[in-house]
Amino acid sequence: MRIFVLMTVLTVAPSILIMMTSFTRIMVVLALLRQAMGTQQLPPGQVLTGLALIMTMLVMAPTWQKMKADAVDPYLDGKIGQSEAYDRGVMPLRDFMFKQIETAGNEEHVYLFSEYMHGPMPDGARLERANVGTAELISAFVLSELKTSFIMGFKIYLPFLVIDMVVSSILISMGMMMLPPVLISLPFKLMLFVLADGWGLVVGSLLHSFA
Repeated sequence: MRIFVLMTVLTVAPSILIMMTSFTRIMVVLALLRQAMGTQQLPPGQVLTGLALIMTMLVMAPTWQKMKADAVDPYLDGKIGQSEAYDRGVMPLRDFMFKQIETAGNEEHVYLFSEYMHGPMPDGARLERANVGTAELISAFVLSELKTSFIMGFKIYLPFLVIDMVVSSILISMGMMMLPPVLISLPFKLMLFVLADGWGLVVGSLLHSFA
């Protein structure tokens, strides 16, 4: 039975990692950062994915430790059954997802999926956490993470966009229309990013953006 449970967890582990953790927000922001810099395939996708995985482990460490203490260890010791272990194990993940949704102010996504599943709620009614199904919560969490990551990506895009516009204006005023602006702006964007300690700022902002 333990082997069966382990194989089941390993099968759904990629989906859990992508849909129920901080991985989605981190990966989207890093991908938008690379696109804003205009460095094509640098850093490579494997490097960004590895960085996102490491940051996800750091962010999710308290949640995973609580899951291990509350559900995994008692189940392996034979103190609780499989059903109770699942109920205990999913609670820290639910708390994490609820916290991120509430911190981002995206509670409307929870209401969206809850009303789709159970019908419209009365005017003024408030949805309690216990009444939200895990499937509805995961869907709302993914939408919330996508919205938050795009907002962060927009803020990252702005300084690089300004550099591109300035370089393009200078080239047009000099009559050098055949010279690609990206060829000139890329070194300036890299210099700005390095001088401002861009990687430290982006990674620090991502880590501190999670409740």
